[in-house]
Amino acid sequence: MKSLNDRALGNVELIAEKIAIPEIATPHSRARLLALLEQSLTSCTATIISGRAGTGKTALALDFARQCDRAVSWYKVDAPEGELERFFQYLIGSIQKERPNFGVETLMPLLRTADSEQISMLAEAFVYELVEGENQPLLIVIEDLHLIYDSEWLAPLLRPLLALLPCNVHMLITSRTMLPAPLWRMRSKQTLSFIAEEYLAFTRQEAIELFESYALSVEHATIALDHTNGHAALLARFAALLTDRSVPSTGLPARSAV
Repeated sequence: MKSLNDRALGNVELIAEKIAIPEIATPHSRARLLALLEQSLTSCTATIISGRAGTGKTALALDFARQCDRAVSWYKVDAPEGELERFFQYLIGSIQKERPNFGVETLMPLLRTADSEQISMLAEAFVYELVEGENQPLLIVIEDLHLIYDSEWLAPLLRPLLALLPCNVHMLITSRTMLPAPLWRMRSKQTLSFIAEEYLAFTRQEAIELFESYALSVEHATIALDHTNGHAALLARFAALLTDRSVPSTGLPARSAV
């Protein structure tokens, strides 16, 4: 992943690939899970998709982003963004790809001087610019947020931010681990919807449909499901091996996103 001068905030260069929607194919559109996300879109301000590596989080988020009929900003988090200013620089940069003036009026000037005691003010400024900016519906995808769960500022930032998001903005977060406790409690307030790993497991019908896309039989799908317990990446790998398709060093078939 190269550092590109594709987008910058002030003098800060951002890695363009981190704020771009992934250009990868999803192996299979799963109506059951898309319906859960659509319901969350209309009833909550944010959704968490949680599961271990290979359970289909990114594939689901990407499939929904392509079908939700909204503008989409995408930010893939890495561990160095555990620093508040760096996190915001990337988050703002991702939204500016859809709303070019986002963050310029209030948020960026505040970010340059904010300290740990002004986190709630940053959250309010972020929401203010979402409200006062363009009105088209927006889906904000934050991928792999678990990499910065240890950051002391994260829960104090997201708690007010998620509660205040306008109705035309939804935040979709993927994570390998459970949310910090202060955010977990927001589920009871209809602010946050949660799709756990057990929901990500393929059902028998979904496995059959996936294997049919590889021109494989129901019997193949049933055997694979029994051996993988519905794990998305393992099912896709199983199908690729049966059809002699190349399996790269990641252990995933080239055509899939999991």
